[in-house]
This record gives sequence, C-alpha cells and structure tokens, in this order.
Amino acid sequence: MEEMKYKLKFHPDAVKDLEELDHRVKILVFKQISKLSAKPVLGHDLGQKHGIDLSGYKKVYADKKRIRIVYKVIEEMVLIRIIAVGKREGMKVYKKAGDRDR
Repeated sequence: MEEMKYKLKFHPDAVKDLEELDHRVKILVFKQISKLSAKPVLGHDLGQKHGIDLSGYKKVYADKKRIRIVYKVIEEMVLIRIIAVGKREGMKVYKKAGDRDR
C-alpha cells in the first residue's frame, strides 16, 4: 500500500522565519519538513510551554536541536501547517507559534 503524503502549507510568517536562516540551516530545516509530509507523527506533542498554550501543535528539531519547527497536523485535509521556525532562546519560537494561527 502506498504511503499517503501530506500537503505542506506555511503560515506567511513562518516563510519569513525561514528567510532569516542561513542557507546551510535552511537545507536542514527543509529535510525535516519533507520527512513530515510522509510521517507527520515524527514530532513531539506540545502542550503548555511557559504559559503559552500550544495544545494541538507538534515540534521537530533541525540543526542538532538548535532549530525548532512548530507545526499542526490537519488530518481531515491531509495537511501539515508549518506555524513557526526558529531557535528556542527565550521561548521565542513558541511565543511566535502561540501568536499565529489562533
């Protein structure tokens, strides 16, 4: 049986997040994102992160855990929505994700 591929959709601000990364890191991020389209369960569930409600979101790491990719799986649309990409420093990537797509 053929594996179902999930479509990928980026939050407009997640595209800006990606544009801020250097070329080497972008390649690592896109490798992780392409794995998600075949296996969206690869990520870890997020819940409460320092007072930010990220229930229903998942994260995967890139660049030796320096970069987090926060995403949401929308099963009924066979879609993965990339919400935020960035470093954990100061919970910045989680704050961005919490402010977007709500």
